[in-house]
Amino acid sequence: MQDRKLVLVLVDDHDLFTQGLALLLKAKAGDRFEIGGTTNRAEEAASLVGSCGADIAMVDLAMPPVNGIPAIRHIKSRHPDTKVVALSGTSDLKLAEEALRAGADGFLPKSADPDVLVAPLLSVAAGFRVVEDTLFTALLDAVRHPPEEIFGQLAVDEIRLWVLLSRGLETTEIAERMLVSERTAKRLVASLLNKLGAPNRIVAAGMAGHYGLLGKQAPSPG
Repeated sequence: MQDRKLVLVLVDDHDLFTQGLALLLKAKAGDRFEIGGTTNRAEEAASLVGSCGADIAMVDLAMPPVNGIPAIRHIKSRHPDTKVVALSGTSDLKLAEEALRAGADGFLPKSADPDVLVAPLLSVAAGFRVVEDTLFTALLDAVRHPPEEIFGQLAVDEIRLWVLLSRGLETTEIAERMLVSERTAKRLVASLLNKLGAPNRIVAAGMAGHYGLLGKQAPSPG
């Protein structure tokens, strides 16, 4: 275990927030962290990280004229060993997911309790991803549901058909359950696979499992 302090950089366009955070970290954990630098310009973030050899960069996601997502990508591309914690004034699910996909190692709302800020930073430094509990649950729930571009274009009967074919039912069985002819069932399956962008039933079943549809009761007709 390293004895040296962890070097942090703060990237935020609100100077009062940055100053307050720096004072908080010094008061709460001055023996563990030191502030290597601050900037209120997202485009300077990667250079600042490099100039002080930062272990952790805390990046605000709402920085005009661009948000902090490009800054996260830039930091990670130039300094892959530096951990990044994204900060946001809101618990925006899409923004959080975008930040994590860009390479952020953690996501914390600015409303997070300052008294428990040290532990998440130490966890990130140790190689763990950190996301607030409520947001983590929301992210998991979102992953377990089909994205709107898929789910929004499916009728109730098509969702029921997706569940049935994903459970391994043959076309004749699907026809019986759906109260249609076998020929119509084949046409409906082909149409569903096309909407899902799935080349075959196996892939469609895998998608259903990923989105948590197989644990649901297939909707009844009518």
